[in-house]
Amino acid sequence: MGGLLSNFRNTVTLSLALAALMIFAFGRVSGGGYDLIFWQATARWVHVVAGILWIGLLYYFNFVQMRVMPAIPAEQKPAVGKHIAPEALFWFRWAAFVTVLAGLAVLYLRGSSYAHEVLTFGLVGGLVQGDQAYMLMGVGVWLALVMFLNVWGVIWPNQKRALGIVPVDDEKKARAARTAMLASRINLLLSFPMLTAMAMYQTLFG
Repeated sequence: MGGLLSNFRNTVTLSLALAALMIFAFGRVSGGGYDLIFWQATARWVHVVAGILWIGLLYYFNFVQMRVMPAIPAEQKPAVGKHIAPEALFWFRWAAFVTVLAGLAVLYLRGSSYAHEVLTFGLVGGLVQGDQAYMLMGVGVWLALVMFLNVWGVIWPNQKRALGIVPVDDEKKARAARTAMLASRINLLLSFPMLTAMAMYQTLFG
């Protein structure tokens, strides 16, 4: 058991295999079998798992790495910049991609009319009392999309310069590091209202 758990890839592979077995079992016991609702649930599982990784790394960067980096001795900082940060950013940006892709899949697997209502804040047929929940969910979805675009369009390009993956002079490197930091803080700012929209809507309206 120790040999299995000491290997990251084997641990993750086994965990995913057990999860796949459970997903298969849910299809067997659900009333509709492997119907559209089953695939919606599967897409939601992917959405949640990838979202935990994405937002978890966002919080790691903001709650831990960026706050602690100034206190790390200068001779030790290259270890973070050359080894830890690039690896974390790889999982960060691809988790964001999978989260959004799976989230959009959930939207459209619930029906194109539902997706359109959410994406237009319930304004497709003119806002009425019952559509206000769509507006709140739409706010969450669009916040997530803004965060995703921020990851790929601002944070990652600037982090490549800040970490030396893309060679630039010291002035541009410092400017890129600050831009990436501010963009990450924007995502931190948006994350709590985004998660509120997702969690509250699913609990109250399903």
